Amino acid sequence: MSAAESDGMHGFEPVIGLEVHVQLATTAKMFCGDRYEFGAEPNTRVCPVCLGMPGALPTVNQEAVELAVRAAVGLACTVHQTSVFARKNYFYPDLPKGYQITQFDRPLATGGRLELSDGGHSVRIRRIHMEEDAGKSLHDRLDGRTAVDLNRAGVPLIEIVSEPDLRSPEEARTYLTRLKQALQYLDVSDCDMEKGSLRVDANVSVRPAGSETLGTRTEVKNLNSFAHVEHALRFEAGRQAALLAEGGRVVHETRLWDANKGEARPMRGKEESHDYRYFPEPDLPPLTLSEHAVSGARDRLPEMPDARARRFRDELGLPDYDAEVLTASREHADFFESVARLAGDAKAASNWTMGDVLAWTNETGRSIGEFPAPPQHLAELIGLVADGTLSSTAARGVFALMLERGQPPADIVAAEGLAQVSDEGALASWVAEALAAHPEEAARLRGGEAKLVGFFMGHVMRLSGGKADPKQASRMLREEAQS
Repeated sequence: MSAAESDGMHGFEPVIGLEVHVQLATTAKMFCGDRYEFGAEPNTRVCPVCLGMPGALPTVNQEAVELAVRAAVGLACTVHQTSVFARKNYFYPDLPKGYQITQFDRPLATGGRLELSDGGHSVRIRRIHMEEDAGKSLHDRLDGRTAVDLNRAGVPLIEIVSEPDLRSPEEARTYLTRLKQALQYLDVSDCDMEKGSLRVDANVSVRPAGSETLGTRTEVKNLNSFAHVEHALRFEAGRQAALLAEGGRVVHETRLWDANKGEARPMRGKEESHDYRYFPEPDLPPLTLSEHAVSGARDRLPEMPDARARRFRDELGLPDYDAEVLTASREHADFFESVARLAGDAKAASNWTMGDVLAWTNETGRSIGEFPAPPQHLAELIGLVADGTLSSTAARGVFALMLERGQPPADIVAAEGLAQVSDEGALASWVAEALAAHPEEAARLRGGEAKLVGFFMGHVMRLSGGKADPKQASRMLREEAQS
């Protein structure tokens, strides 16, 4: 039985393309000077331009253009020196002008790609174009009516349209994860889906496994998490496959994902380009870029995740897993690299960053930019363990106090008397006390049962308050086992 038959696809395979809308990290809107602020009082970040008032004329936000170009070159696209803004005509309550300014037949960039793994399968990017966002309809009012907040109207977006190169919902999720990572490395957007900074529309069709002919596609909207994208694609591909297996026909339509019910329901017939009556925006000239502007953006690209992970492996000697985890976020990669450089121990810096530092960000829900201990403090802590001043156990306690007090670790060690004890007499006393407290186990240890060294080490560390030198204490216990 083939994979397509065993997973409920009735011998069909999905063909998936994604349209990703990304809110650019600008201080002002796309065609006016209003500043957008997520969560601001409704309808307070508006002006005649984004409200579509008669006689108000748009002007292009240069910062938005620069960010869009950076995204395009970062995704290996060809940036066109001339692109054209167009009017996309349709009516929604949250679109005051009755049209959206976007780009149609002459987009900013075309022909890019995004690798799903280092040197592995890549997804082609058909185009990246610039446009403005619409406002937001609020449907969850207590009175049951819908309200409109126009603060978001005019916010600058890029739309990244992939080719239909994805063959499974899982692959689509991987693509989105990698795309988000790339855009964050490029400082193009925060990509916060909870704030609407990244939104996804999914196009899916199915065809007989092994066929090259595309089937009739549907578009699924209202996908506000990567998990929802994956679930919606699995549902819709399965629905289409079952329909065709029964001799039915897939309708070209837009469907709305209902996460509560776990299903996509029909929303409207799918519009084609002629339905929007595109024509060049008469109030804006063609967008013209110099070759210097494009090459300059390319020259200023940061080190991207794959290249950085490769360097962490090749130059710092980190395992594949460490390199992948550390480069998932540019902020975490920067923090790790600072610690590693200052400590001179990349593996120790990796262990602390992947373990305790990431645990703090996950537990608090805060970014690493808000981490209360700077890289130099963590590097100093690693050094105190390396030179024998602190045991690994004591270092955990010092780390917790670093976060609480914001002090350097050396100050905390001095104030709390946490320095590791290597004195032979003190260590011998703790070892003797631990053995005396457990005579039966002590006899077995002296009889050669070496596995009990770990048992007694735990007691020695408790007796010493975590200050006993573990190497020396372990040596003494092993000598007991050999006596």
